[in-house]
Amino acid sequence: MHVATLLTNPAHPVLERATVEALRNAWGGGDAVWLDPGVAAEFALPKAPGNLWQVWRELQALRVDLVVQPAAGRRKRLLLADMDSTMIEQECIDELAAEAGVGPDVGAITARAMNGELDFEAALRERVALLKGLPEAVIGQVLRDRITLRAGGRVLVATMRAAGARTALVSGGFTAFSGPVAAALGFDENRANLLQVAAGVLTGTVAEPILGRGAKVRALRDISAATGISPAAVMAVGDGANDLGMLGLAGAGVALHAKPSVAGQCNIRINHGDLTALLFIQGYSREEFADV
Repeated sequence: MHVATLLTNPAHPVLERATVEALRNAWGGGDAVWLDPGVAAEFALPKAPGNLWQVWRELQALRVDLVVQPAAGRRKRLLLADMDSTMIEQECIDELAAEAGVGPDVGAITARAMNGELDFEAALRERVALLKGLPEAVIGQVLRDRITLRAGGRVLVATMRAAGARTALVSGGFTAFSGPVAAALGFDENRANLLQVAAGVLTGTVAEPILGRGAKVRALRDISAATGISPAAVMAVGDGANDLGMLGLAGAGVALHAKPSVAGQCNIRINHGDLTALLFIQGYSREEFADV
């Protein structure tokens, strides 16, 4: 058995009953269950439909996301999440670069790296080099003034932890940001790269080895093994090319507001929902969400 989930942005609930019922009837699905009226609904299917991606494209025009997945094992026991442009709205290195006066140069490299056009590790070294001489204190200023959490993040982490899941923030960014962000969102642990500092300023270097695509895969395997959780019971979420390894290995790999080159390689694509979409596709109703 499979389950089809339709969902949209909770801030703009545009999912109509007629849309859900029409698709259920066309696909011969079971009774529709509303997880959150106007926001998310699901129904059972005997098998995955052959015209899934055609329908997915049609629903995108209505600002509705569609996910079809096996019904068994939907609720995951480990959440592995990217940070930049996933759990937060920004790319931290781009925000630091703006303070250093090299924002456009760094931003252009970031965009190409996240699209998979550049080697991630080499691109990170190149961008960090442009930050040389930036006062370390600027990191705190950027955290305070420029970084915002993506909607639904606290609820996602709290709800999965309340259900017994482990949660880890695994970032190709920097520990100076991942530590505070992980604490603010309630993650059990976080992993990221270390910006090197001397005499109170950034040296323009990052500690080796760099946590990139391969390191995210290793993190998934390491945390899974340490907690006795199989990769099939993992939900991973990210938006960039360096996330593709862990998205492909996880039982549920979610491309969240991802670059087209990344989303096109994932079976779960969320373009309209916020981070609570990751709960809806596991079958959680709004009433089951943890209070935060």
